[in-house]
Amino acid sequence: MTVMIGVDPHKGSHTAVAVDEGERSLAELRVRSGPKQLARLLKWAEQFPARTWAIENATGLGYLLAQQLVAAGERVLDVQPKLAARVRLLATESTNKNDPHDALSVAIAALRSPSPKEVGVEDHAAVMKLWARRHRNLSSSRTQIACRLHAVLCELVAGGIPDEIYAEKAALLLAEVEPDSAVAAARVELAEELLDDLRRVDGQLAESKKRLEQVVAASGTTVIDIFGVGPVVAATVVGVTGDIARFPTRDRFAAFNGTAPIEVSSGGRKVWRLSRRGNRTLNHAIHMAAVTQLRFAHSPGRGYYDRKIAEGKTPKEALRALKRRISDALWVAMVTDARRVAATAAASKAGSGGQPGNDSVASAAGSHPETPALRPSHSRTRTKATTTKRSPRRTMSRTPATTRTTT
Repeated sequence: MTVMIGVDPHKGSHTAVAVDEGERSLAELRVRSGPKQLARLLKWAEQFPARTWAIENATGLGYLLAQQLVAAGERVLDVQPKLAARVRLLATESTNKNDPHDALSVAIAALRSPSPKEVGVEDHAAVMKLWARRHRNLSSSRTQIACRLHAVLCELVAGGIPDEIYAEKAALLLAEVEPDSAVAAARVELAEELLDDLRRVDGQLAESKKRLEQVVAASGTTVIDIFGVGPVVAATVVGVTGDIARFPTRDRFAAFNGTAPIEVSSGGRKVWRLSRRGNRTLNHAIHMAAVTQLRFAHSPGRGYYDRKIAEGKTPKEALRALKRRISDALWVAMVTDARRVAATAAASKAGSGGQPGNDSVASAAGSHPETPALRPSHSRTRTKATTTKRSPRRTMSRTPATTRTTT
């Protein structure tokens, strides 16, 4: 008998409920979050030899527990909170909301899901996602500091800085200010502190971009060969996408990133409108790649954009079409990478005679790197990363004379 163990994770405790194929509750356990949580859960689950774990939000609050179970050799499924909430809403019985009922809903949702998402061991995609998020946070901090500095400079100099603020430009402008009152002197002192903050964040951003270049190069992904895709965009795309097997077609991937239009047809009238759905972080990364292509007249994206304009499309419509084209190219690149890694892993296994310890978890839809990106040297070293020679892409790829543009 297959048993599904639903887990409702919290910061201070985890509640697990085991159900059978008939959705009947068999047992439940509540453990405190801590070093012994895994051992207690595994000991309790020994009574169910054929078991599968279903953890609510395994990429969020239940991340650590999910990874611990996977490392212990357990099969773990990820259940989205909205899916579990729908199970509670459609329950035939009137139940109060508590941890055991939530865990039961998680188990039922995983049991009845036609395509459950299985949690796997993290690879280079998780590293990219981590450092890409760090880069975005630093960019947001820089924008906030720059806005505050601009506001103070406007109170010292008429008009402040008319265009984008840079540390050197702000320093030159601030050096010409001669405060004539205690308030003006305080404003100058505040501006100098903000200027120091701006320089510090600029340095952190430069280091962050170097780190992303090393991680992307170590992963061996060909996503970066697409024109307009730099290390930041490549790390964001691969990191947010994760396992490309989730998207069997390029249309599914386009729906995920919001570049596919939404049908709002009624009767015999077919209408499509702009999608506001999808992952906005991934959509923004694709947008940056599209804008970069438009800046260069020799890029394939610029030629495609001009053809759409000639067909009568508005500039926004042509840009949306270009974003969808880039989305398709990204999907092809990630699928190609996954197949290449799977073929390499299969050849390595065959060459080693299939001995234990030489197996790889990479599949035709996986995305494990040829050179591991989890080594500390790839995230902490300050040396220049080595890159490998890549074959030119057929779709939206760079030309040999093109200079790589990063975002």
